[in-house]
Amino acid sequence: MAGEVSFFELGAGDCEQARTFFGGLFGWEFEPGPTEGGGFAIRTPNVPGGLHGNDPGASPYLFFKVDDMGAALDRVRALGGSVDAVDLGSDEETIARFGRFQLCHDDQGTPFGLHQPPAGG
Repeated sequence: MAGEVSFFELGAGDCEQARTFFGGLFGWEFEPGPTEGGGFAIRTPNVPGGLHGNDPGASPYLFFKVDDMGAALDRVRALGGSVDAVDLGSDEETIARFGRFQLCHDDQGTPFGLHQPPAGG
């Protein structure tokens, strides 16, 4: 269903330290992520997530599911929102494994993300 939370991302200064903390707190399982600078994919009981480093002071990012990223981005713009020009993993391996991601802001500047899951996901 479009609009449900489908992915979350945590930014941290030190990935290993964050992995130890959140793994100890919630019992999450981590596997190596696709980023060159480290990072992890997070397995939780319900919503998958990611953890990236070198981002001290970052807030969690919530991504809402969409069926068609292009159409959703057009709709964001038509409603007065904006689309960030940040590459969140547009290589084919990342897209096949995790899907497509895009950071946006609503018409009042509130940040949020859109996520088109991979085919069959």
